[in-house]
Parts: sequence; structure tokens; C-alpha cells
Amino acid sequence: MFGLNFGGKKKQEPAGEFVTARLNARVQPIDRGDYFEDPLDETLQAMNLGAVTGGGTQLAAEPAGIEFCDIEILVNEAGDETLAAIVRRLEELGAPKGSRLIAENDGREIPFGTLEGIAVFLNGTELADHVYADCDVNHVIEEFNRLLAPDGAFRGHWQGSAETGLYCYGKSFAAMKEALSPFLASYPLCERARIEQIA
Repeated sequence: MFGLNFGGKKKQEPAGEFVTARLNARVQPIDRGDYFEDPLDETLQAMNLGAVTGGGTQLAAEPAGIEFCDIEILVNEAGDETLAAIVRRLEELGAPKGSRLIAENDGREIPFGTLEGIAVFLNGTELADHVYADCDVNHVIEEFNRLLAPDGAFRGHWQGSAETGLYCYGKSFAAMKEALSPFLASYPLCERARIEQIA
């Protein structure tokens, strides 16, 4: 009647401070977990610094597909050493240039990231029917990984109404573009493909 709750427990607010890693990476949720969230969480817990509490992928209007992805982190204390450890681990895991670490308590933003990104958008509407029937996008991805190794790799995809975006990251956009160019010029499914630097 009076809102008293003698036997109830007060909801505990989580102890610590929240930090968001905003990755300039176009990856799907499962890939985000495999590439970044899970290994970062293992490192943070092993160092007793905190834990990953969640994440999200921000979709963008066509033709971009995916804009960025976030990793939400609860740390014991958002001090310089802790933030530096998070940045160091994410860069080891392949965080692209243009990423930011955002400390929620004071709004600090720390830019980070070392890899560059290339997006190849396959034309999904204007090629001959037999090209779509005979060619396989999985073969394209396999070739991308072969041609970009060891300094780059395919990391994610997005399917739109007229294009399929394939996202790769590596040390140099120019080097990745050069490595992929002969294959893009020769494989029928890559005809009329559009290339964009994304990091």
C-alpha cells in the first residue's frame, strides 16, 4: 500500500565505469564477436581490468550497408593504463583506422586503429543471368583471402538490394587494391564492381 518492501533487495548498479569502443569496421554481429569482442573480453578478464558487456552494429542506408560497430565495456576504473590496454589489444586484433574509444564518465575520445579498409561492391542486378548462375561469391571471398595474405583479409559482408559489399582490411588500401585488381578484372561476377576505401 505504501510501497514498502521489507524483504526485497535493492537493485545493484554495476560497479565500475563504462567505455565504448567504436570500431570503424564493417562487420556482422557474429564476426564482431569472433574478431573483437570475445578475445578482448578474455584479455580484460585475464588482466582483471573489466569485461565486455555487449555490442552493436550500426547499419547505414544503401549503398554503405554498415557504418560502424560498438563494443560496450565495463572497466573497474577508466584510467589511462586501462584505456591504453584496451586500445593496444584492439589494434592487435585488427582495429581499422578511424576507430575511437569513448570514456562515458568524462566524454574523452581516444582515436586508434592501424589497418586500412577496402570495400568491393559486387553488382547484383546488371550482369547477365548466367553470371549469377555460374559464379560463386564464396569463391570471390576465398580468392580475396588468398591474394591479400598475409597482410590483409576478408572481414565482413553486407547484402543490399542492388549490391553485395565485401569488406577487407589490411596494412595498405593501395596494396590491397593492386593485389585484387587482376582477379576483379577477370572473374565475371566482379564485372562492374565498385571499389571504395573505408578506412
